[in-house]
Amino acid sequence: MLFAGDDNFTDRFRLPVDGPTFYLVLGILCSVTGILKLLSPTLDGILLLGDLIPAAAGIAAGIMLIFGIYRNDTSKGETTNSLSRLGAGLLAFRKPIGIGLLCTAFVHFLLPSALFL
Repeated sequence: MLFAGDDNFTDRFRLPVDGPTFYLVLGILCSVTGILKLLSPTLDGILLLGDLIPAAAGIAAGIMLIFGIYRNDTSKGETTNSLSRLGAGLLAFRKPIGIGLLCTAFVHFLLPSALFL
């Protein structure tokens, strides 16, 4: 047998995708990519409109990932910071926002050269 022994092939090559560091790095990358994509011109030279909806979706996904890490790290006490309340408000709708993000990605994949998509 190719992988004889006690340890499993998947245990040997396991990636650390369950930790908060992975979600923090992914959130930062999504936000930065969304901001850069928002500022990049399209083929026609139109700024801020080429990939408006996918860029906003990337920024929203990044913010939700970062606030998810922030929420888990802070105590469960009263949130007086307006930024914390904004993050809590976003995380309350994370499933509908996630479905909207997937739909945006699918439509952008089908129509990559559309003006707003």
